[in-house]
Amino acid sequence: MATQRDYYEVLSVSRDADGDTIASSYRKMAIKYHPDKNPGDEEAIGRFKEAAEAFEVLSDQEKRSRYDRFGHAGVNGAAGQGGGGFNDVEDIFSAFGDVFGDLFGGGGRSRSRKGRDVRCDLTLSLHEAAEGVTKTVEIQRHEPCSDCDGSGAAEGSKKETCGYCGGHGRVIQSAGIVRMQTTCPACHGAGATISKPCRGCKGSGQRIGVFEAEVRIPAGVDNNSRVRIPGQGEPSASGGPPGDCYCFITVLDHPLFEREGQHLICRAPITYTQAALGCLLEVPTLEGRGEVKVPPGTQSGDVFRLGGKGMPDPRRHGLGDLLVQVTIEVPKKLSPEEDRLLRELAELEHKNVAPERKSFFEQLKDYFTGESEEKDSSNRGAGTADE
Repeated sequence: MATQRDYYEVLSVSRDADGDTIASSYRKMAIKYHPDKNPGDEEAIGRFKEAAEAFEVLSDQEKRSRYDRFGHAGVNGAAGQGGGGFNDVEDIFSAFGDVFGDLFGGGGRSRSRKGRDVRCDLTLSLHEAAEGVTKTVEIQRHEPCSDCDGSGAAEGSKKETCGYCGGHGRVIQSAGIVRMQTTCPACHGAGATISKPCRGCKGSGQRIGVFEAEVRIPAGVDNNSRVRIPGQGEPSASGGPPGDCYCFITVLDHPLFEREGQHLICRAPITYTQAALGCLLEVPTLEGRGEVKVPPGTQSGDVFRLGGKGMPDPRRHGLGDLLVQVTIEVPKKLSPEEDRLLRELAELEHKNVAPERKSFFEQLKDYFTGESEEKDSSNRGAGTADE
């Protein structure tokens, strides 16, 4: 398999080139290797595709960032992912045909373009995100004007062939050896003009409307996930298929759980006696009640894992874990009996000091009496003498 050339090399730009420089370079390459200028030249068509693939990646900030980090491996894949996303030149015309004001011409090609994509937003609870759900969403998009049935012409009037472009919607201009095809300035690409436009839609043939659609949300979605609803976007102005609607997800915060990818975190308070003696701690899970065995001697901040009690991932099988982090809670008020018992415990602790605490208190005593500083000074002096 042939080695892919560096995209910056393909467009003859530096790695720190800005978007305008990249677009300008791609424009020159597209003109130079355009199939209409190089009929039957497979090498030119290959360069034309190569330039389009490079521009698709470098003109998109996210794809460019992945390419800078990982090279072709970061962007190669299915169509729309960069690197091999165009099967033929028609794909390129569809993607970039009007990026530069319909500069590329195309020998009078009449191509139907897909309608524009739209967006809607959906808010879910954590439980809905975990289980997956079907929701009804509202989508704002255009629809054919009911007054003129989408023609744009008022009653008694009709569309007339544009006299400037002869109904083609495009005009061809020549600049030296370069032939440029641009959108007709008279009819704006429609190929027809309206002498008396419809008042309801002002001649556009469309009105804005709000529509409902069902969308299936897969289990495990997170904030800023998006789900495509095919065919629910804007209608095509050129008779092509409608665009799509992309549903952007927001997952509400939960009062008990924090989310980290597939894992959930629950912070549970325990008493001093539970930490010292151990206990069976009841904790919440997405499915209901759960239990964690807290061993004797547990420290504040210790984490216990409940496997498979976290979130699913829509891209792969398996569940995350529930991480229970315990914190030792100190009561602000004590009953007389609690006060008496804790004072007895304090006396016992004072008599039976653990080795770690005894060592700390010895160091603390040395610190306040200055003995530790004297020892440090003595050690540094001895080190100098040895040298």
